[in-house]
Order: sequence, then C-alpha cells, then structure tokens
Amino acid sequence: MSSLEKVIQRIGHLDEKAMKAARERQDSLTKPLGSLGKLEELSIRVAGIRGVAMPRIDRKTIVVMASDHGVVAEGVSLYPQDVTPQMVANFLHGGAAINILARHTGARVVVVDMGVAAELEPHPDLVSKKIALGTRNLMRGPAMSREEAINAIEAGLEILEREVEKGLDIIGTGDMGIGNTTSSSAITAAITGEPVASVTGRGTGLGDRQLAHKVKVIEEALRVNQPDADDGLDVLAKVGGFEIAGLVGVMIGAAAHRIPIVIDGFISGAAALIATKMAPQLRDFLIAGHVSAERGHKAALKYLGLRPILDLDMHLGEGTGATLAIFIVEAALKALAGMATFAQASVSEAEKKAE
Repeated sequence: MSSLEKVIQRIGHLDEKAMKAARERQDSLTKPLGSLGKLEELSIRVAGIRGVAMPRIDRKTIVVMASDHGVVAEGVSLYPQDVTPQMVANFLHGGAAINILARHTGARVVVVDMGVAAELEPHPDLVSKKIALGTRNLMRGPAMSREEAINAIEAGLEILEREVEKGLDIIGTGDMGIGNTTSSSAITAAITGEPVASVTGRGTGLGDRQLAHKVKVIEEALRVNQPDADDGLDVLAKVGGFEIAGLVGVMIGAAAHRIPIVIDGFISGAAALIATKMAPQLRDFLIAGHVSAERGHKAALKYLGLRPILDLDMHLGEGTGATLAIFIVEAALKALAGMATFAQASVSEAEKKAE
C-alpha cells in the first residue's frame, strides 16, 4: 500500500456526537430556533469535522498553488505564461488580492511553486515543489504522467503536514496558473458528464470567437485522452495541472487530520472533484467558500452536493473567495461558543406548541 493510500484510509466521517452537542447548544442559545440560518449549519458541520462540540479557529492558512499549463500553446488565454511567475512574485511581496484579504482575515498565505514554467528566484516565503516546467499540452496527449500526478499530490500532502506541525485549525485552497480554467473545464466535463460548452467560461476575458475555440480545444483533449471518469487519478494525469494535483493532496491530508477545507473557486472545485473520486469520504470535510462566476463551477458544486457560502460574482482565484468565507465560518463558531443560553441570560424560551 502506498503512502497516499494510507493517508486516504485515515479519512474518517463526521463526528455525530459532536454535531448533536453543537446542535443542542444552538437550540439553547438566546435566539429563535434556526434564526442564524446557515451560520448554525456551518458551526454544526465544523463541530462534526473537528470532533468537538465547540471548535475554535485561531490558526488559518491559505495555500496558493502555482503552475503553468502547456495547453496555452493553443491560444486559450489572453495572457502570456509570463504572468504566472510575475504573480508569484506579487504574492511573495504582499501586493495581490489574496494578501490583502488574508491579512484582513488573519490567515497565513503559503505560496507553492508546483510547476511554474520558469526557474523562480529563491525566496524565504516560497515553497518549491516543482514537478516540471509546466504540464504538457493536453490537447496533444496526457498533461502529465500518472507518476507525476502522484508526485504532485504527495507534494500537497507534504505542504499540509508542514502546516499541521505549525498549528492549523482550517485551510483554504488557492491557485495561480495561466490556462488553468481550460484544465478545470476538462476535468469538470470528464467527471460530471456535462457538455464541454456548458462548463467552459471566458477565463481571463475571452471573446465569443475565442471562447468557441477554447471549447473545441477541450473537446479535442477529451477525445484524444479518453479520461476514465471513475478514476480520479486518470482524469488528473490526462487533463489536469500540477497546482490542481497539489490541491488534491492538501485536501486529502487535511481530511485525514480532521481539518475543515474551505475550497475557493473553479480550479479548487476541479481539484475537489478529483479528490472526492480518490477518497469519497473526503466530501464531508469540504466547505464551498463561494460560487465563481466561471460557469463550470456551479456544475462542480452541484455534483459535489455543496452549497456555497458566498456569491459575489468573483472569479479571480488565488484563494480570495475561500479567505472571505473563512471569516464567516469563524463568525459562526464564535456565535456558537460565545452567545448566552436562555438559562444563562434569564431569558424566557418560546412556548412549546400543543400537539
């Protein structure tokens, strides 16, 4: 049994006892039953993930995986691949949207080079797990070998373990990589069975003609590679990306440690599709941070059975939506733990209706 398989086997289920205790506390707090809506659901869900009735979130991390995609050679993006290393530098210098929002939320940002198509300058805050200088062109054949896919997943596991050693209560997933919406659309179409055109969006702002071309590229990639929808690793290797594979590893590792996983947008959604194919029980540990304006993300969330916390028409990636959602999750847990009960506050409870 491989080390990856051993980690997958460690993934358990939601703690029903902790959820029951959290639900009973919610029902005893000074408010009408269910009046905090989804905040109540979130607090109970996180209690089940963490295995305690009143979990706390003090140590928050956003992992931003960066990689390039060989399919950009087919003209599927308005931006050149030079943007990927440039944005990695921006992350490291604290000038990107994810840096601003993470500081607001009190989360650490971990930047990982999974396969940027350039040799990056060393930086104390850059984690190098480079598998290759970008994936191969998925329209012409597999994006990566099965071995490369496993290596990238295991790199994500290593990142997660390192964060656990530092102390981790919740993790958010983020990404950067020119061409990664093409890969994510291919993954989503392959696993959900939805038509390529219905799960492919404009990415960085493609016009109608360019969007139609992008759809044809993805359709050809699926025809050439014939990914097995029931084999997440096969789909990943044939039409995925190194940053997507790294996020799969982060998700698997977090679930094994009973750490809530707040997924970001479309790329994270594609990674979640792969991760749940490899470890179906992992789905219980996922929280959808938001729904992206990228059309394929709704299909991915529907397939996963996840309701997003936020809907702000965002489609930036980087972990921005996940970071904002972590702020909401934290608020939900603070309400659960901090509010007074009816008995503590000497407030009369609602009268029970007669049968």
